[in-house]
Amino acid sequence: MVRATIVQASTVYNDTPKTIEKAEKLIAEAASNGSELVVFPEAFIGGYPRGFRFGIAVGIHNEDGRDEFRKYHASAIHVPGPEVDKLAELARKNSVYLVMGAIEKDGYTLYCTVLFFSSEGRFLGKHRKVMPTSFERCIWGFGDGSTIPVYDTPIGKLGAAICWENRMPLYRTALYGKGVELYCAPTADGSKEWQSSMMHIAMEGGCFVLSACQFCLRKEFPKHVDHLFTDLCDDKHDEAIVSPGGSVIISPLGKVLAGPNFESEGLITADLDLGDIARAKLYFDVVGHYSKPDVFNLTVNEHPKKPVTFVSKAVKAEDDSESKEK
Repeated sequence: MVRATIVQASTVYNDTPKTIEKAEKLIAEAASNGSELVVFPEAFIGGYPRGFRFGIAVGIHNEDGRDEFRKYHASAIHVPGPEVDKLAELARKNSVYLVMGAIEKDGYTLYCTVLFFSSEGRFLGKHRKVMPTSFERCIWGFGDGSTIPVYDTPIGKLGAAICWENRMPLYRTALYGKGVELYCAPTADGSKEWQSSMMHIAMEGGCFVLSACQFCLRKEFPKHVDHLFTDLCDDKHDEAIVSPGGSVIISPLGKVLAGPNFESEGLITADLDLGDIARAKLYFDVVGHYSKPDVFNLTVNEHPKKPVTFVSKAVKAEDDSESKEK
């Protein structure tokens, strides 16, 4: 049995130190309840820029939007870096495996990233979102196959798919192929329809699905006339719900173990019976006895894709002494 907790809470926008302070309290609360695994939402550190437009339209750019991006970039973190060290220490201090959504900056390009930490306080690695959705592509870079990890830990094989990566059948299959058992799904999708996807993945993969989404009110976002929330809510009141949460934990047998919570910030906790994985795969193992490899096959390119590669040529100096002897 493994006790797992999802944190459903909002970023402190434009203030990464305070966001990490908030995370520290929530991790400690989960650990005090006996949790061994704590999962945070997509982009918790740095913030999911819901409704932000950064002054961009086709063929149009403006100074106000550029400055908004400057602030957003300043809230992102380097990986590795001091914030990663702090999160590793929080994992060690509370003896939990930690899965944290963050906005990573690599130079001046941002990535939507998930960070993994062991209960001993070791930074295990990261996953960069391979395909940002819609307007996200204007502000985030694209991950590649070099960061699609599944970590074999004492509490189970741990991996992640971010938001609508969960709609990508081949990405899911890559995680299944690596044996994922604790399938973390940090997301910004708080729709009721999202629950159906999470249920399907748990049963398809024969794995536990832990979907973490932020719960945010309008007052928690930076004040800006350019923000657009009308697809979720026309209410301009400070207490209007902008991100409705819906975090949920589902077993490999398709049973909802905790959540969904569409009402408030909070912790969603469940005890995971890892024996349910074998029970589920008796009838359906998507990359095993039910895979039909003679018909279907997936190849995953795990090589990092770099825009610039430097190749240095070593030049051997002429041996003057040999020349003189001749």
